[in-house]
Amino acid sequence: MKKFLTATVFSLFLAPAAVLAPSPLLAAEETAILAGGCFWCIESDFEKVPGVKDVVSGYTGGQSDNPTYKTHTSGGHREVVRITYDPEVISYPKILEIFWRTIDPVDAGGQFCDRGHSYTTAVYATSLEQMQQAKASKAEIDAAKLLPQKIVTPVLPAQEFFLAEDYHQDYHSKNPVRYQFYRYRCGRNQRVEELWKDQAYQGVPKADS
Repeated sequence: MKKFLTATVFSLFLAPAAVLAPSPLLAAEETAILAGGCFWCIESDFEKVPGVKDVVSGYTGGQSDNPTYKTHTSGGHREVVRITYDPEVISYPKILEIFWRTIDPVDAGGQFCDRGHSYTTAVYATSLEQMQQAKASKAEIDAAKLLPQKIVTPVLPAQEFFLAEDYHQDYHSKNPVRYQFYRYRCGRNQRVEELWKDQAYQGVPKADS
């Protein structure tokens, strides 16, 4: 059963402004949920971005409860990362600007060597503002014709996020040789650089190679 955040997050859109005002203790922490193929790679890229406080891998978007690495595909979930960031250092539109340039957003069948729905791209908006900003960011790239085709990445309302297994978290640092071999063999950097040219990995201080 899908567990949309409609009743929890999106219902807040109708609340009075005073209710929506962030607590001073929470003002410097916001969340973005993004699907960009293998979560190891998105996690590795965004952990280098200034203003990002934490990145964790997980699953979302499907119909099953408590998905695992072995079951998330059959349950219709995508591999995603949950990015916690300081909005005083980096904005959500900037997060998206970087995200587009670390993936192949014109591929509807997966990402690089990883094929199938679980590896397709998506932006999961946790608020109406994020939804609007994500759609605007996508439309801006399409209008500028920066890519050979239009972006196929959907912008969707966030659903329940399920944390991936411990061995997936920070895989790039726990298993650097295997990770680097996987990333190279999968052709991720090669395709991103071919597609985005001098804008590839723009905003990531040092991309993996």
